Amino acid sequence: MTVTYSSKVANATFFGFHRLLLRWRGSIYKLLYREFIVFAILYTILSIVYRLFLTDTQKLYFEKLSLYCDRYAEQIPVTFVLGFYVTLVVNRWWNQFVNLPWPDRLMFLISSCVQGRDEQGRLLRRTLVRYVNLTSLLIFRSVSTAACKRFPTMDHVVEAGFMTPEERKIFENLKSPHLKYWVPVVWFTNLASKARKEGRIQDSVDLQTILTEMNKFRTWCSTLFGYDWVGIPLVYTQVVTLAVYTFFFACIIGRQFLDPGRGYPGHDLDLYVPIFTLLQFFFYSGWLKVAEQLINPFGEDDDDFEVNWCIDRNLQVSLMAVDEMHMNIPRMTKDIYWNDSNVRPPYTLAAADYCIPSFLGSTIGLSEVLQHEDMDNRDQRNRRQESVLGRRSGATWDMRKLAT
Repeated sequence: MTVTYSSKVANATFFGFHRLLLRWRGSIYKLLYREFIVFAILYTILSIVYRLFLTDTQKLYFEKLSLYCDRYAEQIPVTFVLGFYVTLVVNRWWNQFVNLPWPDRLMFLISSCVQGRDEQGRLLRRTLVRYVNLTSLLIFRSVSTAACKRFPTMDHVVEAGFMTPEERKIFENLKSPHLKYWVPVVWFTNLASKARKEGRIQDSVDLQTILTEMNKFRTWCSTLFGYDWVGIPLVYTQVVTLAVYTFFFACIIGRQFLDPGRGYPGHDLDLYVPIFTLLQFFFYSGWLKVAEQLINPFGEDDDDFEVNWCIDRNLQVSLMAVDEMHMNIPRMTKDIYWNDSNVRPPYTLAAADYCIPSFLGSTIGLSEVLQHEDMDNRDQRNRRQESVLGRRSGATWDMRKLAT
């Protein structure tokens, strides 16, 4: 089952992620604790043998081996190889989710474009949408272990109502060595063309739109099949796995605490417990476990896709959309803002802080400031002109007085 925690991190808080660290289902602790225990036990056994059971000569050879492993273990490019690999796996995982086949767009078109509220029209719409769900079911059975366990044979598919016994005979009589998920698509297109000839689909544009959406749906199905068929090259997965496990095999020897009295560089302390080596194992091996879990999201891990839920949901909503909701339209009424030119939905007290003025641009405030400054400058210029004109008029009057 997919582990959802989005509501827990909706707001950034002080130590906001600390609550997530205590979860077990879907956590790195659940994935890694076995490997972590094995690594700690092997390190402890080797440390006890070095300290208690080796002679001085044997200790000398072991110390030289430890220094050698510690020196050359860092030359293994674990970070680069593992980081690039995990990025590739995560992108592939998200693309597979994006290409999950959802029948929503098709069921909207079928409900609105395939006319007839009689028995034949209802049968036509339900059959069309059943073919859509049958196509996705055949793909899910071929890529998902959970779906394959639920529908292991075609008998189970017929029993679940996705296919009729007559359709099963036609399906099985088609001799093809390839996966026949495309057969319901052919049935769908032929039935839609027949509905157009009978006038159930009133416009050729509507028929073309329905067939275009069906082709998109088929593309999603074939994309999932392609991801299952062509995976990340095995050699790359082997390189990453060997790099990680070789690095930590060298760390079991190379990260041992040696006798401080020998004077080896970097071995001034004897702490018994290699804290940072254990943390390094936890992070690197956890990184590898992330890739191991996401490389095939159609398995039965905690964070794999809920394929059986998708099958149930798609069948339920699609049949409801094309049958119960076909031309079942609520009566039109005037909305509460009918005569209100200033439409503003109410806020609750809890949401009052989110009532903010509309954003008009980052320079609107600056333009208002500049406008006020421009008005002040104009007032100052007008006052200066008035004072100058006053002085000029006074001087002119004095000149006239002297002339008389």
